[in-house]
Amino acid sequence: MPNTIDFKKIALETIAIEQHALDVLANQIDDNFNQACEIILQCQGRVVVTGMGKSGHIGRKMAATFASTGTPSFFMHPGEAGHGDLGMLVRGDVLIAISNSGKSDEIMMLMPLIKHLEVPLITISRDATGPMPKNADVALTLGESNEACPLGLAPTSSTTATLVLGDALAVALLEARGFTADDFARSHPAGALGKRLLLHVKHLMHTAEELPKVSPDTPMNQVLYEISNKRLGLTTIVDEQDHLLGIFTDGDLRRLIDKQQGFDVKLPVSEVMIQHPATISQEVRAVEALKQLNAKKISQFVVVDDENKVIGVISMHDLIQAGVN
Repeated sequence: MPNTIDFKKIALETIAIEQHALDVLANQIDDNFNQACEIILQCQGRVVVTGMGKSGHIGRKMAATFASTGTPSFFMHPGEAGHGDLGMLVRGDVLIAISNSGKSDEIMMLMPLIKHLEVPLITISRDATGPMPKNADVALTLGESNEACPLGLAPTSSTTATLVLGDALAVALLEARGFTADDFARSHPAGALGKRLLLHVKHLMHTAEELPKVSPDTPMNQVLYEISNKRLGLTTIVDEQDHLLGIFTDGDLRRLIDKQQGFDVKLPVSEVMIQHPATISQEVRAVEALKQLNAKKISQFVVVDDENKVIGVISMHDLIQAGVN
């Protein structure tokens, strides 16, 4: 029997219903949202998020987003909290409790101790009529909207709206704290994101004994030895104080041979070096260094300090090998 269900039509209807739920949510943002942000900003402890079922899944994501954007946070399962895990919640924390109906029995069972600890309570629910928002210091509401589920049973639109409200809180707090890309990087040290934000030129450049350097009067036979010995495909030419005067590369050698059909091995490198080579600061992010190398269509940078003294060399190979992209 052929399948006559129009899956695309159902998908578009679902998206439209959930978009409407977000339109409804936008109209719920009022001074309570400001008050919730102020309570969290003044928190001396952690933001503890709790919720049962699908609300709990959204709560876990909300806590993770808070934690990665400058607001220390974790998720507490309300069922487990009634059997010992409520010890996670201490005076000085803030509790965000999520329940679409505002009537979660598991959370209401914890209410006496929450009050005893004098922990500020922020609730997220469909409206403010349930016992949870009535016990809250601040009640955030999603507004009345239909679930995308045709039975009106599976949490769909309501969980989407809750997720967006959590993101709105996290972003508002992020901006209020002046949270920067460097702050974000410290919470994301692993993987591609960590490499993009945490790795700088100084972490990958060749320095000290690995750094090829010669003086301007060095004869070419010694220059070639330095290039071969350090295996970076070039040498820097520096004065007595290590100020950069120029570079000489493998490519320059090939071009010199082609042009002169050989050369005097006693020739001082100052006569054939490339002056004003491309340089970079050690504080530049590795991903930006790779971008600049590609833009300039070169394979290496000489790393210099504020006084134009040579402190390192970094190549495209170093960056790619480190997984920077």
